[in-house]
Amino acid sequence: MRRQKGFTLIELLIVVAIIGIIAAIAIPNLLNAINRARQKRSMSDMRTIGTATEAYAVDWAYYPSTGGDVSVLAGLEPHLSPVYIKKTPPTDGWREPFLCRSESRFYTLLSAGRDKNVEGGLADSAYDRDPTTDMDCDIVYANGTFVSYPEGVQTD
Repeated sequence: MRRQKGFTLIELLIVVAIIGIIAAIAIPNLLNAINRARQKRSMSDMRTIGTATEAYAVDWAYYPSTGGDVSVLAGLEPHLSPVYIKKTPPTDGWREPFLCRSESRFYTLLSAGRDKNVEGGLADSAYDRDPTTDMDCDIVYANGTFVSYPEGVQTD
């Protein structure tokens, strides 16, 4: 009588099922981590642009004027680069352009977030000035502080 070496079909099915369960648990966590990293990158870039805008205002006694809702690269880069920032980041973590509005006494930077949809525009009254757990909310940075952004445990 010969002894055969190898795995039985049931053993292989159990291994595949275990791998499937682990993947079902790990993939949503991985996607959430990727989106959180994109959010943090966007917030860091917005803070950097804000710091350069503040430095411009210290030197000139007013914020650079952009004339409405435009991308940061087109609106602020001529004023900020290369003196106050080497290169203005043109896009957020989701590869969408930052939007900005800047006049002599205030400035606002906006990233549309994960859904790439601008909900409230750049008007100050459009945001409730509170963090939210919705990853699709806009990230708004105005006059040196974040006005609206996702934080905490994300809800999808």
